[in-house]
Amino acid sequence: MALALFDLDNTLLADDSDFLWGCFLVDNGLVDKTTYDEANQRFYAEYKKGTLDIFEFLAFSLKPLTRFSMEKLAELHDEFMKKHITPAMTQKGMAQIQKHRDKGDFTLIITATNSFVTGPIAKAFQVDDLIATDPEIIDGRYTGKVAGTPCFQEGKTTRLKQWLEKTSHDLENSTFYSDSHNDLSLLEIVTTPIAVDPDDELKATALERNWEIRSFR
Repeated sequence: MALALFDLDNTLLADDSDFLWGCFLVDNGLVDKTTYDEANQRFYAEYKKGTLDIFEFLAFSLKPLTRFSMEKLAELHDEFMKKHITPAMTQKGMAQIQKHRDKGDFTLIITATNSFVTGPIAKAFQVDDLIATDPEIIDGRYTGKVAGTPCFQEGKTTRLKQWLEKTSHDLENSTFYSDSHNDLSLLEIVTTPIAVDPDDELKATALERNWEIRSFR
């Protein structure tokens, strides 16, 4: 089975799920509007520029999870999916996943966004597996810390290699779809890198290296 890897935010989704979750928290009065919204905007801008300090961001983004039970978080996520995620799921992205599934490929979302946010989204896209940044859970509650390597930039490649070691899969005839220059290290090791609605830096790299460019929008 060949691997078909998909980035999530601004690739399969026509938006960023991490950023949208922050907006959802602000809109529902679950965090302080002024300080949280300002920080959410700043971190998202730094991500797009490639200057994000992932550990600083995760300390910020995972903290709200510590305030609620798993049951309450599940309830909030259901509402979040309906309001923000389902409308952002691209039809072309879903169709591309189905094309790979029809070929017998193994479909996998690999994303920097944490698994609390992205687990239900991966299920909605009906992919075979998910690799995401894992928040630490102790005694049935989120601690606000990260478990293992964040799935971001070179860490995304590290996490994929760890996953490959635990499974029967390899990168022969693999494909990776991404919008972001933050994913260059992973795009460089797959058989077929595809830039999807790419940012300016990835678009320039794709043109230079003759990588396919397409849109899911």
